[in-house]
Amino acid sequence: MATTTIAGTTYDVNDEGFLTDPGAWSEELGSELAKLIGIEMTEAHWQAIHFLREDYAAMGETPTLRRVSTQTGIGVKELFTLFPGKPAKKMAYVAGLPKPKGCV
Repeated sequence: MATTTIAGTTYDVNDEGFLTDPGAWSEELGSELAKLIGIEMTEAHWQAIHFLREDYAAMGETPTLRRVSTQTGIGVKELFTLFPGKPAKKMAYVAGLPKPKGCV
């Protein structure tokens, strides 16, 4: 298993850099992960991230982009603005969760 060191702490990650233990996540770590992919967190970012974490805890899998949009009221276009390129993958990364199913 691979590891990475972020802000002086070592974490287990998979081959794509996603945390393997969602329980190791904290908001501070989320902020650091966001910085690594060029995202400056705002309240809108945190709304999406907190939803991902809560939904993952309830459902046992990372929610899709569509689910995030319909459940939070954040439009898909806005999610692409907040997390440019591949928003579902980037949200999962920042939230310390596995990639959503079907995410390349």
